[in-house]
Amino acid sequence: MKKLLFTALVATSLVACESKTATETKPAFNSEAAKKEIAAANLAFETAVSKMDSVGISNLYATDAKWMNPNAPSVEGRSALVSSVGAIVRAGIGSAKLTTTEVWGDENFVTEEGVYLLNAKDGSQIDKGKYLVLWKRVDGKLMFYRDIFNSDLPPAK
Repeated sequence: MKKLLFTALVATSLVACESKTATETKPAFNSEAAKKEIAAANLAFETAVSKMDSVGISNLYATDAKWMNPNAPSVEGRSALVSSVGAIVRAGIGSAKLTTTEVWGDENFVTEEGVYLLNAKDGSQIDKGKYLVLWKRVDGKLMFYRDIFNSDLPPAK
């Protein structure tokens, strides 16, 4: 009798767990919403570059972000970004254009692949290349979390 009761309880538990799992659904990743959110942040980035606003640029990054620019060590944390980004912007960049080519991920982390174009204040092209950004959702908002890019141009000699 005990064996039969135990078997019935186990079977009932398994069926209950299985039906709960079958009815629970994970919210689908809305890539279109993520693309729109990324486009808005990229526009804010471009605007801050054109204003030489290193604080504005840095505020788009998570506090634990890592910026991995070519030919230099990684810059970690938002406060370190202010001086590093500021030095680069003050070196003569007049504008930046970011173009997203692909987005994938989930609600908390989104990877963006894209191409960039940097121009001097006079409009002449300084650099062009590609990038990957890992976006992290912080307090409901996607923020730059890992940012790596490299040039399509040959190295300067």
